[in-house]
Amino acid sequence: MLSGVCVGTNDLPAASTFYDAVLATLGMSCVFEKSHERGYAGADGRITFWVVIPYNEQTATAGNGTQVMFHAPDAQGVRDFHAAALTAGGTDEGLPGPRNYHPDYYGAYARDLDGNKLHVSISLEDSQ
Repeated sequence: MLSGVCVGTNDLPAASTFYDAVLATLGMSCVFEKSHERGYAGADGRITFWVVIPYNEQTATAGNGTQVMFHAPDAQGVRDFHAAALTAGGTDEGLPGPRNYHPDYYGAYARDLDGNKLHVSISLEDSQ
């Protein structure tokens, strides 16, 4: 069972501002903070997303083919997440909208300040 996801950053204060805004659209907030890491949790209080300065003190890099995927509560949540990412300095990797992955799929893509790819989606069938 997956317990969480961790992404690296080269600027924790900037990444914190970015993720505070973006993850708030999904009801997540920072519940753990130290000088080299921040942990975000949803309503259940369990930390499932970490932003860290790499422990080996090397430059953080984004993985090719790697993306962190989030589930939104509805299509508006997908749009809010994507808009918050762009407003906070991220870059667009795919505007909110339906995709041909399967019927009723709706999602968006963005990159954070360090180039980590973020994906947010909802099955429209599930949101009705």
